[in-house]
Amino acid sequence: MPDEIYDEYPSMTLAREAGEVNHIEPLRLGERIKTIRGNLGLTLEEASQRTGLARSTLSKIENEQISPTFQAMQKLAHGLAIDMPQLFEPPKKIIATGRRDITRKEAGKPHPTQTYEHELLATQLSNKKMMPFKSRVRARSFDEYREWIRHDGEEFLLILEGEVMFYTEFYEPVRLAAGDNVYYDANMGHMLVSVSDDDALILWVTAK
Repeated sequence: MPDEIYDEYPSMTLAREAGEVNHIEPLRLGERIKTIRGNLGLTLEEASQRTGLARSTLSKIENEQISPTFQAMQKLAHGLAIDMPQLFEPPKKIIATGRRDITRKEAGKPHPTQTYEHELLATQLSNKKMMPFKSRVRARSFDEYREWIRHDGEEFLLILEGEVMFYTEFYEPVRLAAGDNVYYDANMGHMLVSVSDDDALILWVTAK
């Protein structure tokens, strides 16, 4: 994308958090089955009734004392109403990073352009997975744009004030009023034009 387009429309670059390391965890099938049962709120006895496996057998499987046969895994998948591959998916680790950034009203970072007046939000955080910003839409005509705006990722757009005409290269233009929103592929050419008396105010969230 040419540099002038980046000036026109704030985009983002997504990167891995520093220190992230990829590694393969050993498969603990019994632990996985116990987690699934717990998430379903089932006791060993209830899981036994659903799967047709003896309670003692289930307990030994969950405690890694015995390995389930293929037939037993089929019964587990059917009785717990899950797909077989789910038995082999390791539990996801949820790690809270404590990241937070508050932007007070009208205290975002200004980024004016020829067709928009952007206010970048949450600017203190780096390596964000999404980029939120508010924009005043100055453009009043399709012809004010040199070319389609397009960039990597997906985008959510919410009209806060006024009305806009939303142009995209693969769809007919659509008029959006306050409260309307649209989610779209940002690789598709797009642009906005204010059609209300005052410049429209919008919230954009860009993510990859």
